[in-house]
Amino acid sequence: MTTAIEGKPEAPVLFSTEPTDCGHLIGIMTLNTPKSLNALSVEMCQLLSQQLEQWQGDEQVVALLLKGAGDKAFCAGGDIRRLYDSMSATAPLPNPYATEFFGHEYRLYRQMHFYSKPLILWGDGIIMGGGMGLMAGCSHRLVTERTRFAMPEVTIGLFPDASGSWFLQRMPAKTGLFLGLTGAMCNGSDALLTNLAEYAVASTDYDGVIQSLKQSDWQVAVSSRDKCDNNSAHSIVSRALAAQPVAELPDSKLAQHWRAIQQLMNSGGLGDIDALLQSDAALAKIDTEFANDSWTQRAVDTYRHGCPVTAALTYALYYKVTDLSLEQVLYLEANVAVHCVANPDFKEGVRALLIDKDRNPQWSRSLADCLSSEGQAYIQQHFVNPYAKGEHPLGDWLGDEALGSQSVR
Repeated sequence: MTTAIEGKPEAPVLFSTEPTDCGHLIGIMTLNTPKSLNALSVEMCQLLSQQLEQWQGDEQVVALLLKGAGDKAFCAGGDIRRLYDSMSATAPLPNPYATEFFGHEYRLYRQMHFYSKPLILWGDGIIMGGGMGLMAGCSHRLVTERTRFAMPEVTIGLFPDASGSWFLQRMPAKTGLFLGLTGAMCNGSDALLTNLAEYAVASTDYDGVIQSLKQSDWQVAVSSRDKCDNNSAHSIVSRALAAQPVAELPDSKLAQHWRAIQQLMNSGGLGDIDALLQSDAALAKIDTEFANDSWTQRAVDTYRHGCPVTAALTYALYYKVTDLSLEQVLYLEANVAVHCVANPDFKEGVRALLIDKDRNPQWSRSLADCLSSEGQAYIQQHFVNPYAKGEHPLGDWLGDEALGSQSVR
């Protein structure tokens, strides 16, 4: 029997518990704004963080599951319409609402990554942007035949944030760089390949997953919090999920084309990659099958119409974060995000996609502009801490000498 936690049914996040057969509880967190495809807001981040903290100290709660309401999406990103409304020519740098939004969002991701209890993702449907950050923060990720994920920020003039700089860097054969530059839409098999998921189940098997978790022997896990322990809560969840019937997923496009992607992403600098992505003939020379695939063509078309500043930021971040910790990456992303809110391309990208919906953004710079000396200085300025000393929303994570911590003031 599911027990709801006190709260209104129209709340943006719903919380409930499922009792296990041995007297413990599975916490259920449901993103509850299906009309906006469960896009993350400040309030949703706050509610999730507060409940995670409460359940962390509750010995009865042995594992948590995160899912989205509706049948279309787990989470299709952040509430960028509200960010758009906060952007104006007179808005200060850093923008107060951007500080609030990204501060709460990135703190939630850190909390999830360091959470001691198992966090299970029911990754059914669309997962993009902020939803990808939630996905990356969970310890056990399930995908289905309906899973579709992407980091499509190149279409709106932002950059692959939400810890995207961290998880894209960790994908094999530089597939993460390709996904960041092109916003390519991927499936559940791609998620398994790129270490964004561990289990493939049918979209109709949610009840079976819950039953398997409820029937597990949690008594042995109460005294063991060591993830390496065979009787830890993490190991118990792994066994329960591994016992589910494995679903048949669409074939992985990244697995099919990884050699071509790896060759493309290692062709030189960003200018060299761009020259290949802009030429159908050049792509065909790399791999005819790759060039002629409709999936590749959609990804390349997205890149060609995407924001050049986003491409330059994506490329720079990919190499800048190679040896950084998660906390350092999120700190650096916060700097870049508030600069993007102050600069013209993000506002223009959201206008074209969501406000006027003309899908004809007028980007502020070409890629050639971004690669010039002046353009490189503009790109690098995004990484500089825009806050006065002691005011960075994530400043308690890092020392004064950490990468990106130097203030412009």
